[in-house]
Amino acid sequence: MEIDELGGRLRARRAAGGRTIASVAADAGLSVPYIANLENGRGNPTLSAIASLASALGTKLRIDLVEDEHESGAGLPESLVEFAQGPRFRAEARQLPPAARERLLSAMAGLGALAGRPLSDLDWHRVLDTVVLLSRGTPAG
Repeated sequence: MEIDELGGRLRARRAAGGRTIASVAADAGLSVPYIANLENGRGNPTLSAIASLASALGTKLRIDLVEDEHESGAGLPESLVEFAQGPRFRAEARQLPPAARERLLSAMAGLGALAGRPLSDLDWHRVLDTVVLLSRGTPAG
């Protein structure tokens, strides 16, 4: 994974949780400028720093050594990362159950991939609407 992709993922996870860089920095024991640089695709983080960030963001760090660099699932679309920084996304994410909140960006990316084209901001609103309706719906039966 390249540093700019890592930065986008870190920013998206932080934004999905409605967190500030300062709050994540405090929980991870890292400096605000260090995290800001990582989110902007700059720096050379240590494995220890990434593990601390993953823990502070409530995620797991998974390291895979693979032969083929062209595997599917290369990360989140940039348009989704940008959308996740908006106030509506943050507000909706805060209202989801914790388990759903952790999987929200991956689920949205998966749904977005079904379109077979890059999604616009309006498209991401529609995808988020779908996720919100499904998570708040009543069980069938």
